[in-house]
Amino acid sequence: MITHLAFLFRRDLSRLREEVELYPDDASLWRVAPGITNSGGTLTLHLAGNLRWFIGQELGSVPYVRDRAAEFSRRDLPRADLLREVQATEEAVQAALAGLDEAALRRPPPSSFPGGPGSADTAFMLLSLSVHLSWHLGQINYHRRLLASPS
Repeated sequence: MITHLAFLFRRDLSRLREEVELYPDDASLWRVAPGITNSGGTLTLHLAGNLRWFIGQELGSVPYVRDRAAEFSRRDLPRADLLREVQATEEAVQAALAGLDEAALRRPPPSSFPGGPGSADTAFMLLSLSVHLSWHLGQINYHRRLLASPS
């Protein structure tokens, strides 16, 4: 299971990097269209913070201090900064997963993980985080294509 999860996170974080690179310019990463509250840049920061905290820090003890509010309030960072965040996230996630064994998947998730049923285990947490990454990745893809389409 860990091998499969590591593959999914590696694949989707690679796609996140590609999406950030495909935006036409740095400014478009931060634009929002009517009815859309989060930009591609905001969602990228949120994914990086979420994964670096729950997988990197909480499961792998990869040092990270999360500032969730800043994930949604920081603006106009250059693409290069976002790509560094994605790279650091990839490294933290892979390091943490490499340090787990199958028994770790059956243990309760860290107490900081919200929303899991009382019997949730670490495998459930990792699956939830993978789905969360995929969901926001789709939003970023749509956001980028929406901004690139002719008016």
